[in-house]
Amino acid sequence: MKASQFFISTLKEAPADAEVVSHRLMMRAGMIKKFGAGIYTYMPMGLRVIQKVERIIREEMNAAGAVELTMPVIQPAELWQETGRFDKMGPELLRIKDRHERDFVVQPTSEEVVTDIARQELRSYKQLPKNFYQIQTKFRDERRPRFGLMRGREFIMKDAYSFDRDRESAQLSYQTMAQAYRRIFDRFGLRYRAVAADSGAIGGDLSEEFQVIAATGEDAIVYCPTSDYAANIEKAEALAPQGPRPAPGQPMTKTPTPGKSTCAQVAELLGVPLATTVKSIVLATDVLDEQGAVAQTRIWLLLLRGDHDMNEVKVGKLPGLAQGFRFATEAEIVEHFGCKPGYLGPVGTRKPVTVVADREVAVMADWICGANEADFHLTGVNWGRDLPEPALVADLRNVVAGDPSPDGKGVLAIERGIEVGHVFYLGTKYSRAMNATFLDEDGKPKLFEMGCYGIGVTRLPAAAIEQNHDERGIIWPDAIAPFTVVICPIGMDRSEAVAQAAEQLHRDLLALGVDVILDDRGERPGAMFADWELIGVPHRITIGDKGLKEGVVEYQHRRDSAATRVAVGEVLALLKEKLGV
Repeated sequence: MKASQFFISTLKEAPADAEVVSHRLMMRAGMIKKFGAGIYTYMPMGLRVIQKVERIIREEMNAAGAVELTMPVIQPAELWQETGRFDKMGPELLRIKDRHERDFVVQPTSEEVVTDIARQELRSYKQLPKNFYQIQTKFRDERRPRFGLMRGREFIMKDAYSFDRDRESAQLSYQTMAQAYRRIFDRFGLRYRAVAADSGAIGGDLSEEFQVIAATGEDAIVYCPTSDYAANIEKAEALAPQGPRPAPGQPMTKTPTPGKSTCAQVAELLGVPLATTVKSIVLATDVLDEQGAVAQTRIWLLLLRGDHDMNEVKVGKLPGLAQGFRFATEAEIVEHFGCKPGYLGPVGTRKPVTVVADREVAVMADWICGANEADFHLTGVNWGRDLPEPALVADLRNVVAGDPSPDGKGVLAIERGIEVGHVFYLGTKYSRAMNATFLDEDGKPKLFEMGCYGIGVTRLPAAAIEQNHDERGIIWPDAIAPFTVVICPIGMDRSEAVAQAAEQLHRDLLALGVDVILDDRGERPGAMFADWELIGVPHRITIGDKGLKEGVVEYQHRRDSAATRVAVGEVLALLKEKLGV
């Protein structure tokens, strides 16, 4: 490829609305162009990256036995109504009507459509296992699209769906995909972790996320440096403290705390560690009558140590809260506690509440909490003596660095990551809802056991940039760079020797199957180098008259601080070694 035949459109400055590094650099490098909120055109330079991502995915999915198809972007609502997701999914699901006023959706994912295909086409156990995948445009109507391709509304995703005859076979299919994903991400050349994850709205009880490690990542990844344990923050278990609860050592005392409504403020005022305070979080669950009106409301008081944060995913799985909860209103709080938030506690509530204590709080003694009166807290509070034991003790919190690892092999550390892939074992969640069955060996109908597996194709380049960049621009791994090698001839339009050497190296590399671009635009060296450093091509060869007279050219990897002089006759061998061709 020659630059004069390609389309290169770099910018000196990123648009003002580009918030994160990947968004700024992709816009400046001419890889994407904003078309609307969360909607982008993939420009030629960016599309080359996406196509390389897709090629690696296809090769490994095919090698793992998956079969590619393409399902429609616009899908009939009837299928989504069968599973209940037409109503449950909320405003992220874009609903449209055709000219006949029939309901359709713009696909955010395709569990319903692929399950419909399976129930029509996979009639016998002899056709199983089967794994269908597609690389297709998706749309999710994000409330606040941001960060460029990181959280857009329209995007490309690889989604795959496995169908098996029983749970054991389905879990084998899951493991096949989990290993295929590891091969895919290894080939991308990115630092990543596969972490245990919560399945969320998609469902299922076995799940892993693939997280690209980046300091700017939205997700917290929990891992043990001395073992293989890794999980996302929603899934990571905070173990119960070792040892019995200490005996009370202080009397319970009502203590003035004027204007101090947070645990941190109270701890500072009293000169005690934040870990001796207990925060109160008030939730509510509603029971609806046949007409959908609220017939009864139950108030829950969750107690966590003052230096810990509530994990909503864990809370959402507790008995009584698993069917859905909300944060209590101020009126409900005043009704049950007699005061506004900021001074709440479990001692002396005005109306009964269900108390749920985190594992840490359940073994604390002489702790501090709100007194249910403005400007006062209770110190020296103890279970059993000052209030009944909690109705439920559970893991309610996010883990923190230094917590014991759940596998018992060390302590936990936390780093940031960007989710780019996810594998789920679904079981019969969708096949049951859609009555998708096959005839088993005994001639009886049986529900498919399913798994689903996704990779954010257009999100992955953004994640790669968040991990690989410097002050000059992008630093692509070889496997997904828009071009692997750039040849930068100095004064090519003025020197026949430079032109001939550049053209010959270009031909030699093309013959080896190397993805190379020759910059024949006649740009000044500074502007030419700046463009390719911004775009992030990993290997650069500079050819100039002065060097040729000395029998050398210059090689520089994008991460190198300076160029290396290489004999003209050795440059091809050097590149073959660097590229492994």
